[in-house]
Amino acid sequence: MKLTVVGCSGSFPSAESACSSYLVEADGYRLLLDMGNGALGELQRHAGLYDLDAIVLSHLHADHCIDMCGYFVARYYRHEGGRCEPIPVFGPQGTEQRLALAYGDTPSDSAMSEVFDFHTLVTGAAFELGPFAITTVKVAHPVEAYAFRVVHEDSGRTLVYSGDTGRCGALAELARHADLFLCEASFTHGKESIPDLHLNGREAGECAQSAGVGRLVLTHIPPWTDAKVNLRDAKDAFGGPVELARAGAVYEL
Repeated sequence: MKLTVVGCSGSFPSAESACSSYLVEADGYRLLLDMGNGALGELQRHAGLYDLDAIVLSHLHADHCIDMCGYFVARYYRHEGGRCEPIPVFGPQGTEQRLALAYGDTPSDSAMSEVFDFHTLVTGAAFELGPFAITTVKVAHPVEAYAFRVVHEDSGRTLVYSGDTGRCGALAELARHADLFLCEASFTHGKESIPDLHLNGREAGECAQSAGVGRLVLTHIPPWTDAKVNLRDAKDAFGGPVELARAGAVYEL
């Protein structure tokens, strides 16, 4: 299983990275987790525009889903070979309506569903996409938001992605013994303290330590946050390897 960081900036793109988007590949299958601001352009560095097999959206804040509007254009108006077949898209309740509203003026009320096969996420859901077994839990965020456990069924190798969340016991359970824990660390310890919104570096490290993960990768750090501080704080709390996500980074699990 291979993870490619398409984008990892929090809230809005930085000079170095698009917003949240992560490409997971195994056995020729390509799964995309989130498609935030700027991700569609960066994605084309790593996969063909029409080579994705499924998309899973953690929640409906713009920095995790807004480039789906551009992807709608690419799939709906493709000229060569005609319109694309619908690709599975898993997201919170109301994903289709949210994307149609963000797009602004779709050709018809059903246009989004003509190229996206929408499925609604619920907490505790388990489903299969290609070689992956995926489990979801609802996490602590102001809107309906999910974290994902992605297991390559043949090898058992496991990736857990936090999405956006504040402190949440369900996240540590989901991440139990994961090979790689891709965890948000938006806040700075001792600076921001808003319940049920985001984690800081120390909290991400504590969650990783509690879950006994193999490797922690910090992501979704906004441009105004000093990522080196969050990295230091995470290392203080977690005894395993820790690093900062960066656009273009590839992890072989």
